[in-house]
Amino acid sequence: MDVRRCVIVGGAEIRTYDRVRQYFRPDDFFIYCDCGLRHQKALGAEPDLIVGDFDSAPKPETTGDMIILPHVKDDTDTHYAAKWLCERGYRHIVMLGALGGKRMEHTFSNVSTALYLASNGVDVTLADEHSELHILCPGKPLTLQKKDWMYLSVFPLDGPLGGVSIHGVFYPLKDATLTPDYPLGISNEFTAPEAELCCQSGHGLVILTRADG
Repeated sequence: MDVRRCVIVGGAEIRTYDRVRQYFRPDDFFIYCDCGLRHQKALGAEPDLIVGDFDSAPKPETTGDMIILPHVKDDTDTHYAAKWLCERGYRHIVMLGALGGKRMEHTFSNVSTALYLASNGVDVTLADEHSELHILCPGKPLTLQKKDWMYLSVFPLDGPLGGVSIHGVFYPLKDATLTPDYPLGISNEFTAPEAELCCQSGHGLVILTRADG
């Protein structure tokens, strides 16, 4: 089975590098997108590929692999990297430096990219030091470990989220429908070592949050 993994590093703020470094595996392929390269030294992971139009950071002096994108384009640097990885058969992608910071629109953009990846069969995780995000897909159960997570929230992404069942939490659901105009799925809590989620239609954004988040 193809289990090729990639870590995409974006330019959002990372305050606790030790926490996000826990997502690394020895065989990961690393892509740094544009100003995400500023995290490279602190993360201690060499880039296998650098992607960007370098409108928010100077073009690096390197002999390594680099894709220089035009400034005027439809894809964000991160979305271009995501499509590049899909075309090459990567089935698990972790996105770091993709959440929070001053540019809220970048967070929403990266969630959109995560939805694109999940819709193309990729297991995708977005993470920072406080949160971990997953995409819930129809007919594809999602099992999440409690670990040190305090809250588990579920939000519809692309319209109503139908046939939602959640087990192992304080507020369980069975065959429920979540709608984008009512946050029914917010701030649930684990009551078991793991929670099991599934849906029958639509896509959901699942957010795990630590108590210090």
